[in-house]
Amino acid sequence: MRESAASPGQTGGVRDELEWIHYRRRPDTSLEAMHAFFRDHTYERHSHDAYSFGVTETGAQTFRCRGAARTSAAGMVMAFNPDETHDGHSAIAEGFTYRIVHIGPEVVAEVLADAAGDAAGALPLFAEPVLHDPLLARAVSDLNRTLLDEESALTRDEAVRRTVYAMVRRGSLHAPPIDWEPAVRPVPAGVRAARDYLHAHVADDFSAQRLAEVSGCSRFALSRAFTAAHGLAPGAYQRQLRLREARRLLGLGAGAAEAAARSGFADQAHLTRWFRRCYGITPGAFRAGRLSARR
Repeated sequence: MRESAASPGQTGGVRDELEWIHYRRRPDTSLEAMHAFFRDHTYERHSHDAYSFGVTETGAQTFRCRGAARTSAAGMVMAFNPDETHDGHSAIAEGFTYRIVHIGPEVVAEVLADAAGDAAGALPLFAEPVLHDPLLARAVSDLNRTLLDEESALTRDEAVRRTVYAMVRRGSLHAPPIDWEPAVRPVPAGVRAARDYLHAHVADDFSAQRLAEVSGCSRFALSRAFTAAHGLAPGAYQRQLRLREARRLLGLGAGAAEAAARSGFADQAHLTRWFRRCYGITPGAFRAGRLSARR
C-alpha cells in the first residue's frame, strides 16, 4: 500500500479529492493499522486471517457481508471475524475516511487468557458487522492511532488490551467471566515494583509482559491495580515520565531531537506531538522560554 502526498493524519474531513492511505504493520506481532480516504476505490470480495475492527470517520461506506448489504456511516464500528468475506466501496460520491485495525486471533486469545485465566474459553464471534457504539469507536480509533504513531511497546500492548476488552464486552456473542472493575485496595507490592521499574527505565522500550514479570502478576491484574493506584495505566505513566525527562533535558539546553532520543520517544515529531497535547506548547517554545528568561 502507498501513502499519498495528502495528509493521512487528519480526522476532521478530507483536504482534497486525492485518495490516500497511511499504513503500518508490526513486524513482531500480528497487528496492522490503516487510516485511509477512498472515493473511487472498490474492494473486491476478500477476507482476512485476523479480526478486523474499523471506524468510519467521515462519509459512508457500504459492503456486502453474510448475504446482506451493510452501511457504515460516520461514527459506526465495523467488526469482521477471521475469514469472513466482504467487499466494499463508498456509499456517497464524496467518499469516506476510515480507520481499521487487524488483530491476529492469537493476540486476542492471549489478551483474553491473561484476563480470564482458567476461565478463558473459545474465541469471541461478532454477530453484527456494523455497530453503533461510541465507546467501541473511541477504542478502535485510539488503537489505530497508537499503531500508526509508533508509540512504545507498553502503550501499544495496553491499547490492544483495551480494544479487545471493549469489543468482546460490547459486541461479541459471548464474553469470558472476568471481574472487570478494579477494587479499591492498598497499593500492592507488585504495583510498587512496576512503578519503580518504570522510573528506573524511563527511556527503555519494553512490553507489558516484561512489566508483568517484574510485578509478579498478570498483565491484566497489573493494569487494573496500577490504574487504580496511580490514575494512569502503565503506558500513560511511562509517557508522563518521558515527558518530564524531556522537559528536564530541554531545560538544560538540549535540542528537541536530543531530548526525544534520550527520553525514549521515537523521534522529535513524536515528542512534539505529545508535548503539545500535554503542555500546550512545542518543545522548541519551552526551550526558547527558558533561554529568554536568562537574557
